[in-house]
Amino acid sequence: MTGDVQESVMAESVRKRFDMEMQNIYRRAYHEANYNATRFLQMLERHGGFETARLLIHSPTVSEGYTALYLRGRLDLTVEALIHDNPDFHPLFIDEELEIVRKRLTEYKYGPAMSK
Repeated sequence: MTGDVQESVMAESVRKRFDMEMQNIYRRAYHEANYNATRFLQMLERHGGFETARLLIHSPTVSEGYTALYLRGRLDLTVEALIHDNPDFHPLFIDEELEIVRKRLTEYKYGPAMSK
C-alpha cells in the first residue's frame, strides 16, 4: 500500500471506531445513567456518529443530553468527553472543534479537561 492509501484506510478505521463509540455512549448513558437519549439516537441514525458529533460541537449551546448527563454527574458519557479523552479521535476534528470541546468541558468542570 502506498502512504496515501494506507493513511486513508487508517483514517477510515478510526472514523468507524468513533462511530461505534458514539453508539456505545448512547447505550452506556441508558444503562449507567438511566438516561434515554432519544434525540441523540435519532441523530446517530440519520447522520452517523461523526456528523452527529460535528453538529453537536457547532451548536451555540450545549444539548439537552449534555445538560442531563451533567446533572447526573456523567459528563464522561458526552460526545465532548469521548473526543477529549481519546487522542486517537483528535485527527478527525479541526483545531477549532477540539477547542470548543475543551472549553465546554472546562466550563462544566469536567476533571480530565481541567488538568490541561
